[in-house]
Amino acid sequence: MNALVQVKFSDMGEGMNEGEIIHYFVGVGDVVSVDQPLVEMQTDKMVAEIPAPAAGTIASIHYKEGDVVTVGNVIMEITTEAESAAPLSEMSNTRLQSASTTIATKKNATTVTNPYNRILAAPYTRKIARELGVDIEQIQGTGPAGRVLDDDVYQFAEQPETNKWTEEQESATQKLPQAEEEIRFAGIRKRIAEKMSYSVQTIPHVTHYDEVDLTHLLEERSVLKEMGESISVAAFFIKAVVICLKEFPIFNAQLEVEKEIIRLLKQYSIGIATHTEAGLMVPVIHDADQKSIRFMDEEMKRLIKKAKAGDLKLADMKQATFTVNNVGPLGGMAATPIINHPETAIMTFYKTKKVPVVTKDDALEIRSVMNVSVTFDHRVMDGAQSIAFTNRFKELIEHPTKLLLELI
Repeated sequence: MNALVQVKFSDMGEGMNEGEIIHYFVGVGDVVSVDQPLVEMQTDKMVAEIPAPAAGTIASIHYKEGDVVTVGNVIMEITTEAESAAPLSEMSNTRLQSASTTIATKKNATTVTNPYNRILAAPYTRKIARELGVDIEQIQGTGPAGRVLDDDVYQFAEQPETNKWTEEQESATQKLPQAEEEIRFAGIRKRIAEKMSYSVQTIPHVTHYDEVDLTHLLEERSVLKEMGESISVAAFFIKAVVICLKEFPIFNAQLEVEKEIIRLLKQYSIGIATHTEAGLMVPVIHDADQKSIRFMDEEMKRLIKKAKAGDLKLADMKQATFTVNNVGPLGGMAATPIINHPETAIMTFYKTKKVPVVTKDDALEIRSVMNVSVTFDHRVMDGAQSIAFTNRFKELIEHPTKLLLELI
């Protein structure tokens, strides 16, 4: 006797109640094994796969690719042998299995095998393949159990024989009028738009700018590098920011309008605004006040790497109390950043450049100078507080030995 197992879109917490179906790995009538990936979903903050809760045959699929599914809804059903099927209540608890988790599990396994006749690849890798027009099923993966990696896709796409367009096709295409291109406004992009719009509509933003002389800090950083310590300059910025947040707690606060209170937070968790192909992501260095500059540097690099690979988990992106935005490596001298609601301010670091500076002795020196901005919620604080906050930051960065006095 057969049983029918429902595959639901389960609650992932963090207020996320819907997800978009990106891609199905199976179709109606396909035979599947336990834990075999069935469908790729994109939520507000990540791309993940839903695995099969039981072995059997796909009996029905209720949504098409591109549809948005609400938590708790049945995506598909599997017909399975009654004796091999787990109770339906257990099936409804099937959780989204992120690609990173899958990879980690396989790395820890003593023997790694691919139990399915299917290409193994992370959702983000599949996304790259789709964008490049590459059939991922044709790629020989170099990862564990033959998993296709990002570099495998790029290398495959660069091979002349993978180019699907023959010279004749290219010639024919050139003769056709160029069609308009449409980009789907959904998933992470849509969520970013909603958050930014809400912040701008709710918070009266004010931004002020200043210049910071990095000359001494860069010299100290070079000395450390000669000693084998390669620390990014952003790690020093974050350390100085945390010190400023302790001295000016109004910047590490949340406004609760309905309760008519400004809540001064005692946790110092710094969001790192990170540019990724999927859009702006903000991984968080938790308890930054309890971490050394070296540890902060390692943590920041690890989170940014995960963000760019699409491997961030929910825990990596929640409970930020203040956000920094280091756009210097991208260029640019000034901007008007948007506060990451419900925070009350955001600090942005811009490109450093060498400029002639008149010293106190009226001499002319070439110094390394960076623009910095603080955007704040004018309901919560005023310009004078923002200037004081920035002045303290400048003092710590322009005289980095003062950071030593603040180390725990």
